[in-house]
Amino acid sequence: MKTVIFYYSRTRKTAKVAKTLAEEIKVDSIEIVDLKDRMGVINYLTSTIDALRENKTTIKPNEFDLTEYGLVYIGTPTWAAKPAPAIITMIDMCDLRGKDVIPFTTMGSSGSEKVIERMKEKIEARGGRTVNSLAVKTGGLEMDNIYTETKRILEEMDPEIYGIQEK
Repeated sequence: MKTVIFYYSRTRKTAKVAKTLAEEIKVDSIEIVDLKDRMGVINYLTSTIDALRENKTTIKPNEFDLTEYGLVYIGTPTWAAKPAPAIITMIDMCDLRGKDVIPFTTMGSSGSEKVIERMKEKIEARGGRTVNSLAVKTGGLEMDNIYTETKRILEEMDPEIYGIQEK
């Protein structure tokens, strides 16, 4: 079975983490695109409210065939100590029965524990088994430093124990 990384990223920091993971463990990555405009001050405020309420959103892709994947990483930024609406929507659309899942989050300063816990609840409700998680503090870091921090965390995590197979 193969491994895949799904992620949503508004500021590209979560994308940097996801792409670093994909590069280091040599697996597929798929970006979840939120079709709602999340940029700008007003949209930032409504995005925070959407995250707090766990409002669904329209995303692309809008179908997920995970049959060829045994291990699924799912990444989100932390918004008000909640996963982004695009990831809540994505998880709710997936059949995760029999899948091992590793949720991950990025955050400016705090809230990652609550995000991982909520993702774990959602994943397990869809039949998935959370086998690990990771959080990358990106606040104040440049992209190069996010890359370095992600690699450091990945080395500590030892992804080989999850039976990751190349594409």
